[in-house]
Amino acid sequence: MPQDVSQPFTSSIDGSPAGGLARSASGGADDEMISGIRSVLAECGGLAVDAGTLAVDDDLYAAGLTSHGCVGLMLGLEEQFDVEFPEKLLNRRTFESIAAIRNAVCGLLDGGEA
Repeated sequence: MPQDVSQPFTSSIDGSPAGGLARSASGGADDEMISGIRSVLAECGGLAVDAGTLAVDDDLYAAGLTSHGCVGLMLGLEEQFDVEFPEKLLNRRTFESIAAIRNAVCGLLDGGEA
């Protein structure tokens, strides 16, 4: 009998057949979301730097995000991802980094609140 046919699809990261593949798929979706967030940041955030140069954990307020820019960013994110930020997420921590925004939007898309 032939060997397990799933073997050629193992991940070079950890060698597991499905685990690596799932991580790649979710990484692609994550990359797409981060790209969307960067796009909204560039258009609506009023940052002092290019949004494309920021790491996902960089402090957006240190990069020039103001309270006015934050409102524009929130509205842009709501339109981009078809979500609505509840009042409890309208705080500095939600918009402090691309990673924080991603987590909030993911929580809203999953049907809950981040």
